[in-house]
This record gives sequence, C-alpha cells and structure tokens, in this order.
Amino acid sequence: MTSPAIVGSTGLVGSHILTTLLSLPSINTVSSLSRRDPASVSINAKLNLLVDADNSKWAEKLAAVSPPPSIFFSALGTTRGAAGSIEAQRAIDYDLNLSLAKTAKSSGVKVYVLISTSGANAHSMMAYPKMKGELEDAIKALEFDQTVILRPGLIVGSREESRPAEWVIRKLAGAVGMIANPLKDVWAQDKDVIARAAVNAGLKALDGEVPKVWEIGQSEIIKLGRTEWKS
Repeated sequence: MTSPAIVGSTGLVGSHILTTLLSLPSINTVSSLSRRDPASVSINAKLNLLVDADNSKWAEKLAAVSPPPSIFFSALGTTRGAAGSIEAQRAIDYDLNLSLAKTAKSSGVKVYVLISTSGANAHSMMAYPKMKGELEDAIKALEFDQTVILRPGLIVGSREESRPAEWVIRKLAGAVGMIANPLKDVWAQDKDVIARAAVNAGLKALDGEVPKVWEIGQSEIIKLGRTEWKS
C-alpha cells in the first residue's frame, strides 16, 4: 500500500491528482496540505487533511506525518495577478515549494513529483519561466531517490484567477479539443490528463521503473494520462 502526500490539492491540476489518488485501491492514505478543505472531494476515510491558512506552518505539518509519505506531489502555484506581484508569486511558486521539498526529503520521502511548465528555464529573461526553471534545478539538487518533473503546455480547465486573455485561449483549446484532441494536444493538455499522468508517473517511479530524474514533456504527458495503469 502507498501513502502519498500532496500540496496544491485545491488547484486546477492538484484537485484532480487528489481525486485520482483517492480512487486507487493501492493508495492507503493521502495527506493533503492546503489553506482550505479541497472542494473536489467529500468525506473520505483515506484523506488526511492538513489544513492551515498560514502556509508557513505547512512544513511542520508535513514533517509530522507518520509514517512519512512515499510520494510527494506538488501542484502548488499561483498567478502574478492573484499574488499581487512577481515577488509574492515567487514566495509561493519557488520559496514555499522548495521549503516543502526540503522537508519531504528530510522526512524520508522517496519520490518527488513536480507539476512545472513547458517553458521552464533558469536562464530565461522572463520572470515566470526563470522561476520555474530555478525551482526545477533546486529540486533536482535535493537528490530524491526519484524525481519526476512534468512540463505541460497550456492547462485546459476553468481557473478562478484566469486573466481575460488566458480565458479566451483556454476556451479556444477546449473547442479545438472537441473537434480532435490531437490538434490540441501539441500545445495544451486537459487538467485531468495531466493529473493522471502525474499519478501514473509517480507510481512508476516508486516501483523504480524510470530514470532517477524523469522529465516528462507534453507528448509523454498525453500518453501517460490517457492509458490505464496498474493500481
């Protein structure tokens, strides 16, 4: 039996990671770090809610989980608009993510799964992809037994804090997908497909079936997210 933990379970992809994990017979308990109860799930005996509006206490809550999670999923992130500034966004997307990853590592977590972005590049001149690339590099440097990094393109699904232009693009991606998924898959992926790919990849990594650092691009996300796997 496997007992993973997740941060970001109230978000677009994280909520689907959580529901996917809870649906699998092989999952014993899922510990979820969040500011509020996830709206995507009802009362579930498998769910260990670690809720605190003060995210500075999340690392302490994660460290107290016993036995330690075997897999840690991070779908944690925000937008610049929601955070209020690029500095405030970085405090969540980089600083908080890295703090929790360090706690996971010191607690004995074997597999770390990160939802990143296709444009992540620590040498980018743009703040967001640079921040994501720096996070990827920092996570790799922690040297988990297995590190899995998913780099989706545009994430298709309703997001509360989406900006108008982003909303239009998401709607366009959804419409294209209704015509033919392959036309959309090369640049945008559905939230539930990304979530299933993350869970699939995390379980494969736990079984030692993949490289120590497994970087998963958009085409492989589609493959992993649309195929069945042993649960």
